[in-house]
Amino acid sequence: MGCQRNGFKKESFILSVDVGTTSIRCQVYDKEAKIQGACTAKVVPLYPEVGYVEMDPDAIWKGFVTVVKGAVQDAGVQMHQIDALGISTQRGTFTTWDRRTGVPFHNFISWQDQRAADLVKSWNSSCTLKAIKGMMRMLYFMTRQKRMLAASLITFSTQHVTFRLVWALTNYKQVRQAVAEGNCCFGTIDTWLLFKLTKGEVHATDYSNASSTGIFDPYQMCWSGFLSSLVSLPLSIFPKVENTGQDFGSTDPSIFGVSIPIMSVMADQQAAVFGECCFDVGDVKITMGTGTFVDINTGSKPHTSVAGLYPLVGWKIGSEVVYLAEGNAADTGTAIKWAQELELFSDVRDTSSMACSVSDSDGVCFVPSFSGLQAPLNDPKACASLMGLKPTTTKSHLVRAILESVAFRNKQLYDTMLRENIPITKIRVDGGVSSNDFVMQLTANLFGRKVARPQNCEMSCLGAAFVAGLGVGFWKTKEELKKLQTTDEAFLPKGTPKSGAHSPSQEYIPVLQSWERAIQRSMNWYKP
Repeated sequence: MGCQRNGFKKESFILSVDVGTTSIRCQVYDKEAKIQGACTAKVVPLYPEVGYVEMDPDAIWKGFVTVVKGAVQDAGVQMHQIDALGISTQRGTFTTWDRRTGVPFHNFISWQDQRAADLVKSWNSSCTLKAIKGMMRMLYFMTRQKRMLAASLITFSTQHVTFRLVWALTNYKQVRQAVAEGNCCFGTIDTWLLFKLTKGEVHATDYSNASSTGIFDPYQMCWSGFLSSLVSLPLSIFPKVENTGQDFGSTDPSIFGVSIPIMSVMADQQAAVFGECCFDVGDVKITMGTGTFVDINTGSKPHTSVAGLYPLVGWKIGSEVVYLAEGNAADTGTAIKWAQELELFSDVRDTSSMACSVSDSDGVCFVPSFSGLQAPLNDPKACASLMGLKPTTTKSHLVRAILESVAFRNKQLYDTMLRENIPITKIRVDGGVSSNDFVMQLTANLFGRKVARPQNCEMSCLGAAFVAGLGVGFWKTKEELKKLQTTDEAFLPKGTPKSGAHSPSQEYIPVLQSWERAIQRSMNWYKP
């Protein structure tokens, strides 16, 4: 007989919420890391102007509360049976608010937002930045400090908070006024939720979220005084940076009826790395959701990339700090959703069979850059495009071209990672798009090595739950977590040699070359 869940016999659970770009998910986990209850709410992006992407803070908050209550109800348990709460959130999406009242001054400005693109381009080509890079190269030559090398390679991006926050401070008078009065709080979604959950008692973030803003120094493990002064950002509005796994306080009892300990706060991609149990140097996690994020565990020191990857703090639990190097593509699920809205297909589950129903894309190339191009090309002015259309082109050809573009961007990011000379030990792929067998098989073929897909593709929720559970002794060790890991399917590259050598498929080289030409023609499309 199973345990009763009516409150007479206490069975405890871990609750985890992931606030993504398109949805808010809450899941209730048992000791075997099995989902006992779940609830999802949609996130509705707002597009007030061309290039602007925003979210309503109140809608995010209401959605968060709704999914927590819904998941606990779905599990058939009581709130007092929840041992701890873990929170995973999209990164780089921020707002500012009144420290006294908690009222936001403006909507969340999304990580996909392009309003600061001209500012970013101007700074990247400025004499000031060139002089700083030159000075840092000289200091690196003299000291051989990796921190100086990293500074000499710095390239600003619209995905980082830095210049979107500069834009907000420049364009919102009430934000500037609140800063002058010492009454302004800045925070990404995790910080906003902590502030709301604790009724204004906690203004904090964790190292994984802080390191994803572009304003954090992963070498010194603090907000960058140099960068903030360079672009005139007041550090007084920034949250305190805490360990990823620790007691962040408890939810106010007026919200859920009981106080639930908040034991982990994590950035979504770092949470997915933890959920995939990528605990060893060289372990790679690829998440294909709204965007694609490729992360490799680089160990106990930040990795200085010469190939365009970004150094991140994976997590800090106790005294242990784990670093990652990351590359990303912003428009993966976005491109597939766009194709669905154009009625190229009705059910996303049909796309794999549609792609396989034709032998190739009939020469069609799709460039997935609704939000510009990220590493290794880094062009915020690139446009999305379909090239090579013919009278013979069918819906299946278009769908195949779109799915191919997802795998091709994976290949670009993988090749960038190979140039870092970090031996890759394993590759695990998650996120909603990973359920597409065509994309998974083509990715394995292009990589020339095995890629594994877990049974539960939503790893961010699980990662935050794992960290929260470790914090309250629900699970004891990371080795125990590894034993709970499940694999749905492993995709092997076609024609894998018996020697196990990693050689990518040669079949797609001409197609990949055509796609790369399409990429070049799409770059720098939107002129200032």
